[in-house]
Amino acid sequence: MLTVATVNVNGIRAAYKRGMAAWVEARRPDVLLLQEVRAPDESVGEFFPAHEWDLAHAECEVKGRSGVAIASRLPMRAIRIGLDQGVPGNTGRWVEADLELPDGGDLTVISTYIHSGTIGTPSMEEKYGFLELVTARLAELRTTGRHVVLAGDVNIAHQNIDIKNWKGNLKAAGFLPEERAYLDRWFDAGWVDLGRRLGGDGPGPYTWWSWRGQAFDNDSGWRIDYQVASPSLAERALKAEVDRAPTYAERFSDHAPLVVTYDL
Repeated sequence: MLTVATVNVNGIRAAYKRGMAAWVEARRPDVLLLQEVRAPDESVGEFFPAHEWDLAHAECEVKGRSGVAIASRLPMRAIRIGLDQGVPGNTGRWVEADLELPDGGDLTVISTYIHSGTIGTPSMEEKYGFLELVTARLAELRTTGRHVVLAGDVNIAHQNIDIKNWKGNLKAAGFLPEERAYLDRWFDAGWVDLGRRLGGDGPGPYTWWSWRGQAFDNDSGWRIDYQVASPSLAERALKAEVDRAPTYAERFSDHAPLVVTYDL
Protein backbone atom coordinates (compact mmCIF):
# COMPACT_ATOMS: atom_id res chain seq x y z
CA MET A 1 0.00 0.00 0.00
CA LEU A 2 1.18 3.51 -0.86
CA THR A 3 -0.18 6.64 0.82
CA VAL A 4 -0.08 10.01 -0.92
CA ALA A 5 -1.04 13.08 1.10
CA THR A 6 -1.59 16.62 -0.12
CA VAL A 7 -2.02 19.72 1.99
CA ASN A 8 -1.79 23.49 1.69
CA VAL A 9 0.32 24.31 4.74
CA ASN A 10 -0.24 28.09 4.68
CA GLY A 11 3.46 28.63 5.36
CA ILE A 12 5.49 25.57 6.30
CA ARG A 13 7.29 27.22 9.19
CA ALA A 14 4.00 28.38 10.70
CA ALA A 15 2.46 24.94 10.16
CA TYR A 16 5.27 23.20 12.02
CA LYS A 17 4.95 25.66 14.88
CA ARG A 18 1.26 24.72 15.05
CA GLY A 19 1.98 20.99 15.26
CA MET A 20 2.31 19.65 11.71
CA ALA A 21 5.24 17.44 12.72
CA ALA A 22 2.97 15.38 14.96
CA TRP A 23 0.57 14.76 12.07
CA VAL A 24 3.41 13.71 9.73
CA GLU A 25 4.77 11.31 12.34
CA ALA A 26 1.37 9.80 13.07
CA ARG A 27 0.20 9.52 9.45
CA ARG A 28 3.60 8.65 7.91
CA PRO A 29 2.69 9.29 4.27
CA ASP A 30 4.94 7.78 1.64
CA VAL A 31 4.56 10.89 -0.50
CA LEU A 32 3.71 14.35 0.82
CA LEU A 33 2.64 17.10 -1.60
CA LEU A 34 2.73 20.62 -0.18
CA GLN A 35 1.36 23.98 -1.31
CA GLU A 36 1.87 27.53 -0.08
CA VAL A 37 5.22 26.51 1.37
CA ARG A 38 6.34 30.16 1.40
CA ALA A 39 9.96 29.47 2.31
CA PRO A 40 13.38 29.28 0.59
CA ASP A 41 14.91 25.96 -0.43
CA GLU A 42 17.23 25.73 2.55
CA SER A 43 14.39 26.23 5.03
CA VAL A 44 12.19 23.56 3.40
CA GLY A 45 15.05 21.08 3.50
CA GLU A 46 15.31 21.44 7.26
CA PHE A 47 11.90 19.80 7.66
CA PHE A 48 12.64 16.86 5.34
CA PRO A 49 16.12 15.46 6.06
CA ALA A 50 17.85 13.76 3.13
CA HIS A 51 18.33 10.44 4.95
CA GLU A 52 14.55 10.02 5.07
CA TRP A 53 13.12 12.00 2.14
CA ASP A 54 13.80 12.92 -1.46
CA LEU A 55 12.68 16.52 -1.95
CA ALA A 56 11.63 18.67 -4.91
CA HIS A 57 10.69 22.30 -4.28
CA ALA A 58 9.52 25.06 -6.61
CA GLU A 59 10.12 28.40 -4.93
CA CYS A 60 8.16 31.49 -5.93
CA GLU A 61 10.05 34.46 -7.36
CA VAL A 62 7.97 36.68 -5.10
CA LYS A 63 9.40 36.30 -1.60
CA GLY A 64 6.99 34.84 0.96
CA ARG A 65 4.42 33.77 -1.64
CA SER A 66 3.19 30.46 -3.06
CA GLY A 67 5.77 27.65 -3.28
CA VAL A 68 5.04 23.96 -3.86
CA ALA A 69 7.00 20.87 -2.87
CA ILE A 70 7.10 17.09 -3.07
CA ALA A 71 8.64 15.10 -0.22
CA SER A 72 8.94 11.40 -1.03
CA ARG A 73 10.16 8.31 0.78
CA LEU A 74 10.39 6.73 -2.67
CA PRO A 75 13.42 7.64 -4.81
CA MET A 76 12.93 10.42 -7.35
CA ARG A 77 14.05 9.57 -10.88
CA ALA A 78 13.31 12.98 -12.38
CA ILE A 79 12.09 16.42 -11.31
CA ARG A 80 10.39 19.05 -13.49
CA ILE A 81 9.64 22.52 -12.15
CA GLY A 82 7.28 25.17 -13.40
CA LEU A 83 4.57 26.12 -15.85
CA ASP A 84 5.40 29.78 -15.45
CA GLN A 85 5.75 30.93 -19.09
CA GLY A 86 7.68 33.97 -17.89
CA VAL A 87 4.93 35.18 -15.54
CA PRO A 88 6.37 35.79 -12.02
CA GLY A 89 3.01 35.09 -10.41
CA ASN A 90 3.01 31.60 -11.96
CA THR A 91 6.25 30.57 -10.27
CA GLY A 92 6.10 28.37 -7.20
CA ARG A 93 2.89 26.78 -8.42
CA TRP A 94 3.91 23.55 -10.18
CA VAL A 95 6.42 20.77 -9.53
CA GLU A 96 6.47 17.24 -10.97
CA ALA A 97 8.52 14.22 -9.92
CA ASP A 98 8.81 10.70 -11.32
CA LEU A 99 9.04 8.30 -8.39
CA GLU A 100 10.44 4.78 -8.43
CA LEU A 101 7.86 2.29 -7.20
CA PRO A 102 8.88 -0.85 -5.27
CA ASP A 103 8.16 -3.01 -8.35
CA GLY A 104 10.48 -0.87 -10.45
CA GLY A 105 7.69 1.04 -12.20
CA ASP A 106 7.12 4.80 -12.27
CA LEU A 107 4.62 7.08 -10.59
CA THR A 108 4.44 10.72 -11.67
CA VAL A 109 3.25 13.03 -8.91
CA ILE A 110 2.46 16.73 -9.23
CA SER A 111 2.00 19.33 -6.53
CA THR A 112 0.17 22.42 -7.74
CA TYR A 113 -1.17 25.59 -6.20
CA ILE A 114 -3.53 27.36 -8.56
CA HIS A 115 -4.21 31.08 -8.10
CA SER A 116 -7.11 32.06 -5.87
CA GLY A 117 -7.96 34.99 -8.14
CA THR A 118 -9.87 38.17 -7.38
CA ILE A 119 -12.71 39.15 -9.69
CA GLY A 120 -12.04 42.35 -11.62
CA THR A 121 -8.27 42.25 -11.14
CA PRO A 122 -5.36 40.94 -13.24
CA SER A 123 -5.02 38.01 -10.82
CA MET A 124 -8.18 36.48 -12.30
CA GLU A 125 -6.73 36.55 -15.79
CA GLU A 126 -3.53 35.01 -14.43
CA LYS A 127 -5.63 32.23 -12.94
CA TYR A 128 -7.34 31.46 -16.24
CA GLY A 129 -4.02 31.61 -18.05
CA PHE A 130 -2.47 29.17 -15.63
CA LEU A 131 -5.48 26.84 -15.87
CA GLU A 132 -4.92 26.75 -19.63
CA LEU A 133 -1.30 25.72 -19.06
CA VAL A 134 -2.36 23.02 -16.58
CA THR A 135 -4.99 21.68 -18.96
CA ALA A 136 -2.43 21.45 -21.78
CA ARG A 137 0.11 19.71 -19.53
CA LEU A 138 -2.49 17.18 -18.39
CA ALA A 139 -3.23 16.38 -22.03
CA GLU A 140 0.48 15.71 -22.57
CA LEU A 141 0.70 13.48 -19.51
CA ARG A 142 -2.28 11.41 -20.65
CA THR A 143 -0.26 10.33 -23.69
CA THR A 144 2.57 8.84 -21.56
CA GLY A 145 0.53 5.89 -20.29
CA ARG A 146 2.07 6.32 -16.84
CA HIS A 147 0.38 6.34 -13.48
CA VAL A 148 -0.05 10.08 -12.77
CA VAL A 149 -1.61 12.01 -9.91
CA LEU A 150 -2.05 15.78 -9.83
CA ALA A 151 -2.68 16.97 -6.31
CA GLY A 152 -2.97 20.24 -4.51
CA ASP A 153 -4.97 23.34 -3.82
CA VAL A 154 -6.85 24.00 -7.05
CA ASN A 155 -8.85 26.90 -5.54
CA ILE A 156 -12.01 25.75 -7.33
CA ALA A 157 -15.00 23.95 -5.86
CA HIS A 158 -16.38 21.79 -8.64
CA GLN A 159 -20.04 21.22 -7.76
CA ASN A 160 -22.69 22.49 -5.34
CA ILE A 161 -21.90 19.59 -3.01
CA ASP A 162 -18.32 20.85 -2.76
CA ILE A 163 -19.17 24.07 -0.93
CA LYS A 164 -21.39 24.55 2.09
CA ASN A 165 -22.86 27.93 1.08
CA TRP A 166 -23.00 27.38 -2.66
CA LYS A 167 -25.97 29.68 -3.24
CA GLY A 168 -24.15 32.60 -1.65
CA ASN A 169 -20.99 31.99 -3.70
CA LEU A 170 -22.32 31.61 -7.24
CA LYS A 171 -20.57 34.84 -8.25
CA ALA A 172 -17.49 34.35 -6.09
CA ALA A 173 -14.00 33.47 -7.27
CA GLY A 174 -13.43 29.78 -6.76
CA PHE A 175 -16.98 28.85 -7.76
CA LEU A 176 -17.49 30.68 -11.03
CA PRO A 177 -18.90 28.67 -13.95
CA GLU A 178 -15.87 29.57 -16.05
CA GLU A 179 -13.53 28.13 -13.40
CA ARG A 180 -15.56 25.01 -12.80
CA ALA A 181 -15.61 24.35 -16.55
CA TYR A 182 -11.88 23.62 -16.43
CA LEU A 183 -12.49 20.76 -14.01
CA ASP A 184 -15.21 19.50 -16.34
CA ARG A 185 -12.65 19.43 -19.14
CA TRP A 186 -10.18 17.44 -17.05
CA PHE A 187 -12.73 14.87 -15.96
CA ASP A 188 -14.27 14.59 -19.43
CA ALA A 189 -10.76 13.78 -20.69
CA GLY A 190 -10.58 10.80 -18.34
CA TRP A 191 -8.91 12.22 -15.24
CA VAL A 192 -10.57 11.03 -12.04
CA ASP A 193 -11.42 13.14 -8.98
CA LEU A 194 -10.55 10.65 -6.24
CA GLY A 195 -11.83 12.86 -3.43
CA ARG A 196 -15.30 12.64 -4.93
CA ARG A 197 -15.15 9.07 -6.25
CA LEU A 198 -14.01 7.70 -2.90
CA GLY A 199 -15.48 10.37 -0.64
CA GLY A 200 -19.16 9.61 -1.17
CA ASP A 201 -22.00 11.64 -2.60
CA GLY A 202 -21.47 14.73 -0.44
CA PRO A 203 -21.95 17.33 0.71
CA GLY A 204 -18.22 17.59 1.28
CA PRO A 205 -16.06 16.28 2.73
CA TYR A 206 -14.57 19.77 2.78
CA THR A 207 -10.85 20.50 2.90
CA TRP A 208 -10.72 24.26 3.63
CA TRP A 209 -12.41 26.42 6.25
CA SER A 210 -11.79 30.09 6.93
CA TRP A 211 -9.81 30.94 10.06
CA ARG A 212 -12.50 33.53 10.78
CA GLY A 213 -15.74 33.11 12.69
CA GLN A 214 -17.30 29.70 13.25
CA ALA A 215 -16.64 28.26 9.80
CA PHE A 216 -14.61 25.31 11.08
CA ASP A 217 -16.87 24.50 14.02
CA ASN A 218 -19.94 24.66 11.76
CA ASP A 219 -18.21 22.70 8.98
CA SER A 220 -18.91 25.59 6.62
CA GLY A 221 -16.17 24.73 4.18
CA TRP A 222 -15.04 24.27 0.59
CA ARG A 223 -13.64 21.19 -1.13
CA ILE A 224 -10.82 22.78 -3.11
CA ASP A 225 -7.96 20.33 -2.48
CA TYR A 226 -7.78 17.43 -4.91
CA GLN A 227 -6.03 14.27 -5.95
CA VAL A 228 -6.78 13.87 -9.66
CA ALA A 229 -5.55 10.56 -11.06
CA SER A 230 -4.98 9.07 -14.48
CA PRO A 231 -7.49 6.28 -15.22
CA SER A 232 -4.96 3.49 -14.64
CA LEU A 233 -3.94 4.90 -11.26
CA ALA A 234 -7.54 5.63 -10.26
CA GLU A 235 -8.29 1.92 -10.51
CA ARG A 236 -5.61 1.32 -7.86
CA ALA A 237 -6.98 3.91 -5.42
CA LEU A 238 -8.59 2.28 -2.38
CA LYS A 239 -9.69 5.11 -0.09
CA ALA A 240 -9.56 8.87 0.30
CA GLU A 241 -9.58 10.52 3.72
CA VAL A 242 -9.64 14.14 4.87
CA ASP A 243 -7.59 14.46 8.06
CA ARG A 244 -9.75 17.15 9.60
CA ALA A 245 -8.36 18.30 12.94
CA PRO A 246 -10.47 17.32 15.98
CA THR A 247 -10.78 20.95 17.10
CA TYR A 248 -10.12 24.45 15.80
CA ALA A 249 -7.18 24.81 18.21
CA GLU A 250 -5.48 21.70 16.80
CA ARG A 251 -5.38 22.90 13.17
CA PHE A 252 -1.95 23.48 11.71
CA SER A 253 -3.40 25.10 8.57
CA ASP A 254 -6.70 26.43 7.30
CA HIS A 255 -6.64 23.40 4.96
CA ALA A 256 -6.87 19.76 6.02
CA PRO A 257 -4.71 17.07 4.40
CA LEU A 258 -6.31 14.85 1.76
CA VAL A 259 -4.80 11.36 1.95
CA VAL A 260 -5.34 8.66 -0.66
CA THR A 261 -4.22 5.04 -0.26
CA TYR A 262 -3.20 3.21 -3.44
CA ASP A 263 -2.59 -0.46 -4.09
CA LEU A 264 0.86 -0.06 -5.64
